Amino acid sequence: MTARFKAVFGENKPIIAMVHLGALPGSPLHDHAGGIEAIVEGARKDLRALVAAGFDAVMFGNENDRPYEFKVDTASTATMAYVIGQLRSEITVPFGVNVLWDPMSSMALAAATGARFVREIFTGTYASDMGPWTPDAGAAMRYRDRLNRQDLAMLYNVSAEFAYSLDQRPLADRARSAVFSSIPDAILVSGSITGEAARMVDLEAVKKALPTTPVLANTGVKHATVKDVLKVADGCIVGSSLKVDGDTWKPVDPERAKEFMRLVREARG
Repeated sequence: MTARFKAVFGENKPIIAMVHLGALPGSPLHDHAGGIEAIVEGARKDLRALVAAGFDAVMFGNENDRPYEFKVDTASTATMAYVIGQLRSEITVPFGVNVLWDPMSSMALAAATGARFVREIFTGTYASDMGPWTPDAGAAMRYRDRLNRQDLAMLYNVSAEFAYSLDQRPLADRARSAVFSSIPDAILVSGSITGEAARMVDLEAVKKALPTTPVLANTGVKHATVKDVLKVADGCIVGSSLKVDGDTWKPVDPERAKEFMRLVREARG
């Protein structure tokens, strides 16, 4: 466990809940009638429900900005910063950010808002729905340091959603190589798309390969599976399972969120 990961999350297996922002200005699904204030109010309701449920941390993401981009519009990052700024006084747990799928914008947003961690695809080469995908971990980490955010924890998703890895080494080998070459603070294992579970065999293989590095389940953790996931993983990121009807694109259901954390407390013993 790196000092940054421990400083943000302590020694428990952290449960990080997603605050999915409404579609941002310039994206096809943006609500022009509601405008930015509708995004703020939607995020505020979700944030309050998640904090009340007892999640260890929250992460702000732009999942509604479909179709996704590798280099997002400056307005997207600026709007996310504005929304987080409007909610800053209500955020009572550590928070992170993820600007899909743009590591440099994620770093800039974290620096601007005081986020404690970022999640992104930082390594690998993929064929994806968005075209060829070749992130640059070296550039992102150097940008973090230029922004004087050496304290910022970096969570590396090594199994990109909506994509196929052109590197055909086993996932555990790719994860181990990423830790050796890039010094992430945690490794994330995902399913094929948002809301789809990572395979348990993948979680187990990556954790076996990285016994001293935090390995988190990144997608698709459900009420029925969280106890089994936490037997293997060092925490998880959860979004869809907390929403009304378990639907990624609906608001957080406060009762589903509370029940999820009740199950987590049982799993932690």
